[in-house]
Amino acid sequence: MREQAVDPDTCRTGPARTVTADRPIDLAPTLAPLRRGSGDPCYQVTADGAHWRASRLPSGPVTYRLTQVGPCAVDARAWGPGAVEFLDGLRHMLCLDEDLSGFTPEHPKIADAHRRFPGLRMLRTGLVFEALVPAVLEQKVHTVSARASWRKLVRKFGTPAPGPAPAGLLLPPEAETWRRIPSWTFHSANVGPERAQTIVRAARVADALERTAAHDPAEAARRLRTVPGIGVWTAAEIAQRAFGDADALSVGDYHLAAVVGWTLLGHPIDDDAMVEYLEPLRPHRYRTIRLLEISGHAHKPKFGPRTPLTDHTWH
Repeated sequence: MREQAVDPDTCRTGPARTVTADRPIDLAPTLAPLRRGSGDPCYQVTADGAHWRASRLPSGPVTYRLTQVGPCAVDARAWGPGAVEFLDGLRHMLCLDEDLSGFTPEHPKIADAHRRFPGLRMLRTGLVFEALVPAVLEQKVHTVSARASWRKLVRKFGTPAPGPAPAGLLLPPEAETWRRIPSWTFHSANVGPERAQTIVRAARVADALERTAAHDPAEAARRLRTVPGIGVWTAAEIAQRAFGDADALSVGDYHLAAVVGWTLLGHPIDDDAMVEYLEPLRPHRYRTIRLLEISGHAHKPKFGPRTPLTDHTWH
């Protein structure tokens, strides 16, 4: 388990590094939660299979490019003021220090998924506000609508990613920019006042929110929930990306309990029953959900109510 410097830091190529691990790293499904749909302005996958993403680190903006170069190896290259910080923290971000010796699921579908995808890792970006905004946009609305709102707002207020990034790759807006977006602009992006106000409130205390990453998951979640509009579901969605929390179960999700019920029990269940059923899998409940998703086991019959596609723009 080592990091190997590949190239010197130059304006043309950017600094680079290869990270390796003792067990597999399955890059694409590991990074998938960071991508807010195929049209995410902050994330692109190029024809060569490379994953490009733009982000804002404490040391400054960064564009990074990650590629799978072997079952247990990932090549990374980065540009911008945050490049060195990103590369130095890559092992931490990919949770290569995880110990899965205690994760021995008994349900055949979970065990099969774990066997087939041993390289699924959690994500620990440490970037709380970055994970918060798209999570808030997804509160109580259809994912299609939320991702359209994300694209519209980032394209309007984001800035070009540093380095030789693919065309159209953008940095997400800074917290101060989110704080200053007027209500009518949120409205035109199909973001209702409750979600808009939550984002603005969070932007005002963004520095404090970033410090939650230094706490254990339970305390971090408690602190996140002190912001009005941030509840259990949103805190879990943040923890899954920013804290590397393999147990962050998205209780309150419109579909999740039913999917878990149909997949593992053959019938729908509610949130309380889901929490009770998955209790023996602590501290790996979110890992279990991700394994079921990427393995193709997760399913529910296509009947019943759908999340409404709410349009706020015409009011």
